Amino acid sequence: MTARKFPRLAFVDLETTGGTATEDRITEVGIIEVDDDGVREWSSLVNPGITIPPFIQSLTGISDAMVADAPPFEMIADEVAARLADRVFIAHNARFDYGFLRNEFRRIGRDFRPQVLCTVRLSRKLFPGFARHNLDTLAERHKLHVTERHRALGDAQLIWQFWQRIHEEHTIETIDEVVGKLISQPTIPARLDALQIDQMPGSQGVYLFYGANDLPLYIGKANNLRRRVLSHFSGDHMSSKEQRLSQQIERVAWIETSGELGALLQEAALVKALRPAYNQKLRDNEEVCSWRLTMRKGRLVPVLTTTDDLFFGIDANMYGLYSSTRKANDAIRAIADANGLCQLLLGLEKSRGGKACFASQVGKCHGACAGRESIDAHNARVLAALERSRLQPWPFKGPVAIRENETFHVVDCWSYLGAARTGEETEMLLQKGRHPFDRDVYQIVRKWLKKSDVQVVDL
Repeated sequence: MTARKFPRLAFVDLETTGGTATEDRITEVGIIEVDDDGVREWSSLVNPGITIPPFIQSLTGISDAMVADAPPFEMIADEVAARLADRVFIAHNARFDYGFLRNEFRRIGRDFRPQVLCTVRLSRKLFPGFARHNLDTLAERHKLHVTERHRALGDAQLIWQFWQRIHEEHTIETIDEVVGKLISQPTIPARLDALQIDQMPGSQGVYLFYGANDLPLYIGKANNLRRRVLSHFSGDHMSSKEQRLSQQIERVAWIETSGELGALLQEAALVKALRPAYNQKLRDNEEVCSWRLTMRKGRLVPVLTTTDDLFFGIDANMYGLYSSTRKANDAIRAIADANGLCQLLLGLEKSRGGKACFASQVGKCHGACAGRESIDAHNARVLAALERSRLQPWPFKGPVAIRENETFHVVDCWSYLGAARTGEETEMLLQKGRHPFDRDVYQIVRKWLKKSDVQVVDL
């Protein structure tokens, strides 16, 4: 690389108490500064403020006793910042080291945003014929001199040696071109092939992250697939979940859709089918239940109904969507308490042998059970109290196709059957029969149907 373009470099390595930047802490920092004035090495142990796990102590040789009298990060923050200022931050699996330093600086209210170059990605670009690019492999392949492996300065020295070695094997122009592209992009996880990202379109659709053994990790939707996926890797480890995810991603796949509706429906369907580890929402639909108001002896009584009910999603007297019986019961009791309804008349409390309900005795019930309020008045208040949670019944006589550009999304009773472009494809979807009521499809399609320009075709 020419000194004109990148005259100030910093080769960095950290040792830490674990692999999660938002929870674990730094135990050692090693920095090698390279510029027109020469090469300078610096390192410091760091008191992490937490216990170092035995496995980490065995791996690095850094014990709790060694860091007991070492400075905490805030005491060396100025030194670290000064040594890294206005330099290209170069590290092996740079997202890891950058993430830890970014979080340490954030804890003391300081920002940290250097230009970052990952030597894992650099090695892959310059030596595409090799499958492995970890630091031990690079040391063996390029005959690097190992001093202290898994110590910060020792590993920083290996990265600096690798940098010198590539200048012996490649032209400055080649290195300039590769480095220029890498530092202008988000730091993509080391296990993920950047070529996959380069091939992604800028259209709407759904993307899927896969980990080891091709197990699905995360599914998301996007208006611009490539930009959205890159945004996962340009963040600053705001959560331990994001960092764990980035460390596990080995492959990304995507499905282009006709538009936003297609992306929403496809995401909901794929999450339920594949059950990726990092998707909590949209995953479960089996236990969905709702309250149906029925008339018994002149009084309105809520009866818990599940999606097994043939009329679920069609009945106009359904209220609320709940993921469990317990949540449904908690919700109806809270509504009763908030509105002075009688839990005895609602069937939520066992009969007291003709006595008024307990809530009536403490002034939380308006007294329909004790004759102080008419049953008709109580029924009216039940309807009013539940109105905000009323489910919209399926507004069509049967299945419909919702048009989005050249695609028709076939939906029946709040259940997504699939996407079709021809009459034959539509007929094939209809032959599969109605699926169970889907809570997520209900929420997506109900909102979509409110659009003024929506096109719906009865089937």
